[in-house]
Amino acid sequence: MYNKTDSAVIGKLQKIVGKDFVFTDKDTIDIFSKDETENYSFPPELVIKPSNAEEISAILKLANEYMIPVIPRGGGTGLSGGALPVMGGISLSLERMNKILEIDENNFQAIVQPGVITQVFQEELESKGLFYPVDPASRGSCFIGGNIAECSGGPRAAKYGTTKDYVLGLQFVSAEGDIIDAGARTLKNVTGYNLSQLITGSEGTLGIVTKIIFKILSLPKYKKVILIAFGSVENCITSVAEFYKSGIVPSALEFLTKDAVKAAEAHLGKPFPNSDAEAQLLVELDGNNETVINEEIGKVAELAEKFGATDIILAEERQKMDDLWALRRSVGEAVKAISTYKEEDTVVPRFKLPELAKGIKEISEKFGLTIIFYGHAGDGNLHVNILKKDITEEVWKILVDKAIREIFTLTVSLGGMISGEHGIGYSQKKYLPIALGKKQIELMKQIKKVFDPNNILNPGKIFP
Repeated sequence: MYNKTDSAVIGKLQKIVGKDFVFTDKDTIDIFSKDETENYSFPPELVIKPSNAEEISAILKLANEYMIPVIPRGGGTGLSGGALPVMGGISLSLERMNKILEIDENNFQAIVQPGVITQVFQEELESKGLFYPVDPASRGSCFIGGNIAECSGGPRAAKYGTTKDYVLGLQFVSAEGDIIDAGARTLKNVTGYNLSQLITGSEGTLGIVTKIIFKILSLPKYKKVILIAFGSVENCITSVAEFYKSGIVPSALEFLTKDAVKAAEAHLGKPFPNSDAEAQLLVELDGNNETVINEEIGKVAELAEKFGATDIILAEERQKMDDLWALRRSVGEAVKAISTYKEEDTVVPRFKLPELAKGIKEISEKFGLTIIFYGHAGDGNLHVNILKKDITEEVWKILVDKAIREIFTLTVSLGGMISGEHGIGYSQKKYLPIALGKKQIELMKQIKKVFDPNNILNPGKIFP
């Protein structure tokens, strides 16, 4: 179906971006063959690093002419294999397109290239008293373009929403090489179909984003963090819905089991407060009125005690809050360091979290598998890590597939979905029919065909 990148194609690509930005050496190929998804490795035939939309347009036109796959790549932090070149071809890195083009302080907007690191963008805004709330765990290395592709969320989605809620418009290059400006610099816009929202979350399969217009916010003046320890997972996770029912809306509400905390301690070599507690909640409150925040902290503490909280720690100083968040952000990496693993990204309505947690524990016992789960309790998003440990490869492949199917079936039965923020990509595509009906999948395939008639843009993703 696809052709290889021979010397003639390589020569033409070098004319487009310059010889210094086309790579075929083993070290570069090896880096771009992987992301953070388990132990997958799919080497591209070459890596190319364009600097603007016009170069990307020329690359895609050439790829269509020669029928060569093109796989867009951000920071390589993906967790569903979305940037893996599973069909070979060209890995297209956006790392050179790394400029914050404009920060409009009057209209609370910013224009950003896709290669900007999320944390760099956030810190530049914060220096001006502005705020971009989307906060993925990999914010120190992930690219804004990757956040667009996966519609990233993170801890603060509970209050502030996900990437899609901040995209006013974007520029993208279509699979056939057309440069398209979608959306607008207005807060209201119903002028035709919303292409910018269709591209957001499309996992690099419909177009390559080259510029984004973001809505931004004013930075809250005050922020405080509470760490609450509980004697049981059930009490801990059941308390979450009660916070919201009482009228409190935390800016973040994270759930950690004892196993997750212990893994973080071992990985970092640092103690975690109340690490012997069966479960903990990390609750962040923010706003512009410190008195209101203090009142909400009191309400949270009161409610937590009703659910058997064993200890409550308040962090008000920036360093203490940063230390707690650093421990939380390390959990994913720490759990994955234990052994070979499969990570699932389940999400359910918040009130259904206790049923999901209970069901996961039952599935763990049924198959004799070690499963560590934790995540964004404020928006019902649990990250479920199934660990191989000392199970033989043959048995592992059988058991893990059965366990995943049961976890996903349970999740959907609770009104949930099989991915909240990691995407379907390569690793989850065989499970898509558990969540979506045949007609839905067929409509999505038709959209893909319209945008990419030759199927050269990030092929082998999303659809089983």
